[in-house]
This record gives sequence, C-alpha cells and structure tokens, in this order.
Amino acid sequence: MDLKCIFSLAILVSHISLSSTQNVNVVIQGETSIGETDDNFVCATLDWWPTEKCNYNQCPWGKAGLLNLDLKKKGLINAIKAFNPLRIKVGGSLQDQVVYGVGGVKNCPNFMKNEDSLFGFSQGCLPMERWDELNKIFNQTGVKVTFGLNALLGRNRSQIEKGLWVGDWKSQNARDFMKYTISKGYKVDSYEFGNQLSGAGMGASVEAEQYGKDIVVLKNLVKELHPDPETQPRVLGPSGYYDEKWFNSFLEVSGHAVVDGVTHHIYNLGPGDDPNMITKIQDPSYLNQVAQTYKGVLNIVNKFKPQSGAWVSESGGALHGGAKDLSPTFADGFWYLDQLGMASTYNHKVFCRQTLIGGNYALLNTTTSIPNPDYYGALLWHRLMGSTVLAVTQESNPNLRVYAHCAKKKPGISIIFINLSKDSSFNVTLSNYEHQSRNSRSTDVAKPEFRGSKDREEYHLAALDGNIQGQIVLLNDVPMVPTETFDIPTMEPKLFNASTPISIAAHSIVYVTIRDFQAPACA
Repeated sequence: MDLKCIFSLAILVSHISLSSTQNVNVVIQGETSIGETDDNFVCATLDWWPTEKCNYNQCPWGKAGLLNLDLKKKGLINAIKAFNPLRIKVGGSLQDQVVYGVGGVKNCPNFMKNEDSLFGFSQGCLPMERWDELNKIFNQTGVKVTFGLNALLGRNRSQIEKGLWVGDWKSQNARDFMKYTISKGYKVDSYEFGNQLSGAGMGASVEAEQYGKDIVVLKNLVKELHPDPETQPRVLGPSGYYDEKWFNSFLEVSGHAVVDGVTHHIYNLGPGDDPNMITKIQDPSYLNQVAQTYKGVLNIVNKFKPQSGAWVSESGGALHGGAKDLSPTFADGFWYLDQLGMASTYNHKVFCRQTLIGGNYALLNTTTSIPNPDYYGALLWHRLMGSTVLAVTQESNPNLRVYAHCAKKKPGISIIFINLSKDSSFNVTLSNYEHQSRNSRSTDVAKPEFRGSKDREEYHLAALDGNIQGQIVLLNDVPMVPTETFDIPTMEPKLFNASTPISIAAHSIVYVTIRDFQAPACA
C-alpha cells in the first residue's frame, strides 16, 4: 500500500472514531408532574433602548426601541401572530427613567445621551399617541402584555451610599397612565414594578424593605382601578438578579396576596464579547451552574409566595446587547432552549427572552424582522410543550439534554432533545416509571421499553451545512425562510414508525410528540 493510501485510510479511521452513535434509554415519570408553567410560558421583550445605545464598539439596536420601532412591518406582525398568542413584556434598563405623557406631565422628551444619568441617557417619555400605536399592534396580533413600570419616580439618590435611591415611590404618574389605559379599553395582563433594582442593582438599587412597602402601594392601586378580580392585572416584582437576603426581606415585607409573580433576570453567559462563549454554550457542566439560581428562587417562592410562582422576566444569555457572532445563530438555541427546559423543571411560570427585536440577542433580525434560528425553536416550544412538566432521567451522556411535558394538544407527551455534541449522535428508546405501593412499601419500577402503536411526530432542527454559527435553521431538512409576503413558513412534523428508536443527530435539536405514551399526569 503506498503512502497516499495509508494517509487516506488514517483520515477515514479518524473520522469514524470521532463520530459515533450511542444508544440511550430515557425514563419519563408519567405518574405525576414536577411543575406547571403558564400557558404563555414563552415570552419576549420589547425594550426602550434608542439607536445610540452601543456596547463593544457596535450599536446593534437600530430602530427597534419601543419609541422608534416601525410597527407596520409585515414581518414583525406575522412573527407575533404565529404564536397566537405571544406574551410580550414592555420594559428594560431605561424603564425607571420613563415618565408617561398623561395627566400632569406636559413635557414629553425623548431619551438623550447624558453621561451623568443612569445608563448614560436622560429621562425619556412615553407619549400616549405612541402607547395607542403599540396597543393597536397588540390588539391586532393578540398579545398578552406585561408592562414594566418606573419604580424610581419620586426617589432621590442617597447622599450616603452610592447607587442607592431613597424615599417613597410616587404613584401618581402610574395612576394616570393606568386610568388612560383603562379608558381606552387596552388590556394589560400584568404590571411589573421596576427593573434590576434588587440587591446591588444595575446602576441603581432600592432597599428591600422600601421596595416591599412600595409594591403594596402598587397592588392597592391596581385593585382600586380594577375592582373585578377576574380582569385585574397581576402585580410582579422585583425584576432583578436573585439575591437571597434581598428577596427574603422584600417578600416578607410585601406580605400575603400582594406579589402575583416573583420575577428575576438571568444572563448566565456573561459579557457579549467573551471569546469563549461558543465553548460555554456547548458545555453541559457550565449550563448546569444556573440551576442553583432557579433552585434558590423556587425555594424562596415556596416559602413566601407559593400561590404566585416564579418568572424569568428577562434573559438574553449574553449581557449588553448579546454576542454579535453567536446570539442570532443556531448555536444560541443550545443555551436558550435548555433554559426553557430548566426553568420549567424548577416550576417557573414564564420565561421572557430579551428581546423580540433589537440588539444582537433578538428573536427577529433588527433591520429586516426576519426570524433568527431561536425564533423557530421558541415557536415550536409554544405550540408543542404543554403546561404540565414531567420528570426525566437519562444517565448515559451529559451532552444529551432532555425535557418532557404533557403535549399542548392532547393526548400524549412532547419531548425536546438537545444534542450539544458535534461528534455523537444518539438512538433513544423510552421507558416509563410506574409507582407501586405494596404492604406500605413504596417503589418506583421502570417499565420495559415503550413501544408505541401510533406514528411519532418529529421536528428535527439543524444548522444549514452543519454551521452552528450560521443564521439559517433547517426543519426536517427544509430551510426556514419567510414567504415573499413575510408569512412564517409552515412547520409540519415528520412521522416516524413508533417501534424504531428516536434518532438525534450531532449538534441538533429535536422535538417529539408521542400521542399514545401513557402518562397519568397528562390525562
């Protein structure tokens, strides 16, 4: 054999050894649920940032802020409509500098660059004409609105402690805004109080006890203006990074039946210019670290507010506008869809992606409104994964992430598989746990391998040409591209014989719905 043949054979052998298929058994506990999400668990934000907002020598916001976004864009309208409905949170860093142009507010200025102000911008204003325009698209597309209120109104910077704001919240401007909203018949599902003011805060902070007292004022205002409990907007807070001591104090002071949702933010990928982010996003041990935050919030909610539930009200993965070469690509789905799965297993009700449009971490391209890959992953979650969360175990390979829910459309269950490995594919069989009680002894018994009689519905998401840092996603080998009229393409499943293993290719994300899987929790 000549040298050239030997070299070619060596390359072939190395490829075979690098690429492997592993058999995995996934066990689903179908007897009882471990969590319950809101029906509108998938949520996206609209932010206040003006065009001049820049990080890392780039300005990725364009005209996508709440005050300058073109609300007539067909692509934007169709992308929202496809969720039927989508929860949108109106808010962001500048919301504690927004006044509402109604009642006693006669001067309604735009945000201007000002290095002496919070986040480098002056106070801004939401004109009621713009609120009318926003509600027109919300009504047209069936949006469920969560509105972030300014929680710094009436406060002053502390003369003693840097970053701390002191004094009582002044509610008059919020009252005038709510009364205007009611008079127009606009529907607000929930009001969130402040943005990133908990703990050490981001730029500004408020002490927990003060925050607790002020959210009681907000709750009373909402109850006064919306006396019918059936149509009363929920009150959420504190919308910041989890700080155990601060959250404890806040919930203790606010008391019973005030906070309807305990909200926190997650940016667990760190700064958007981190060159190691592509490694982090594919590292199961790194992704697992944030579970401590979910666990901490869940414990504190169970202790103080079991009736309200935890929300992630903002999460963009990477800080400061996202990562230019990663956030709008297929690879980001390894982080994002894993977060949806993890948050739901820790009984979180809602997960809001920063953003729908604007910045590098948007679900839609900031300029064209064409969906980025994560949009399609989010839309499939919304359509397939029901609100009841099931426990899942698989001990074969940490690179295969698995989450299961009751199917959104009964009967059956829906499962998402996320394969972080670029080299390994998986053949998955399923088993079901059966809980048995005999003579006061209780055991969990794994049933034999599940053999369905109905075809499985499968949605395989992969990157075009295997380029996970590309912006084209394939669904069952078909590129997901809007039509000429900017309609979202149809997303049909492939049907697979129920007696065959589920095949999960390397670097792919797969949703599977099984109609005849016996899960009593889904009955």
